[in-house]
Amino acid sequence: MNELAERLTRIERVEDDPSKGPLVRPRDAATLVLLDRSQKETRVLVGKRNEKSVFLPGKFVFPGGRLDRSDRRMVSVGKIDSKSALRLNRRVARKSAHRSRALMLAAIRETCEESGFLLGRKIKRGAELSMVPEDWKPFAEHNVVPDLSMLTFAARAITPPGRSRRFDTRFFIADREHVAANCGNPCGPDSELVEMKWIRLSEARDNPNMPTISKVVLIEIEKRLNSRTDVPVPFYFFRRGAFRREEIK
Repeated sequence: MNELAERLTRIERVEDDPSKGPLVRPRDAATLVLLDRSQKETRVLVGKRNEKSVFLPGKFVFPGGRLDRSDRRMVSVGKIDSKSALRLNRRVARKSAHRSRALMLAAIRETCEESGFLLGRKIKRGAELSMVPEDWKPFAEHNVVPDLSMLTFAARAITPPGRSRRFDTRFFIADREHVAANCGNPCGPDSELVEMKWIRLSEARDNPNMPTISKVVLIEIEKRLNSRTDVPVPFYFFRRGAFRREEIK
């Protein structure tokens, strides 16, 4: 067993027994790991979930959430890089470039909703953003079109069976310099996230309030950042009582 997969199995202490929990099908989801590499040590954007939340209360997480219908209808510019496009369509039941595009857009939208950061390209006011879905109004208001070329597919993980909420999450990375506008900080005591902040990668890995899978993904991302060659996308899933790690090449 891979060392990181073994770590997940040991810490999460989950069992592949559907009778111990509801039978829930994983829902497509996307997460954005936004990196700031302007300083000596790379920093990452994380938000602290409200203690009142049913899902991961008090935990520090990356911006993200499930795929929404509006993500399939939103306009965008830029092409998905060839490696990401290929890998997003591997280990799936049906290949779909449309779904790959929507997953990237979901990561961008969720980042806006949870941090106020709009990733994309500034344009002059025009027809491109005249009829965007309601969830995407901040982009129209700030004349920003999401740019898919700014994101890279970096990891994938599926929530183990027996959980009340299960997600098939694709993790993307992007750089802070790609933030085109800020529509304001949505965090607060009555919001889903009570705070959003930048922390060093080493600090994030040691944070006891960060989910183990998030720490594992950060370790994988650091490998990618430090490599001079192409790195496969790690895929974590649960089978026969343990987490497995495979590589999507």
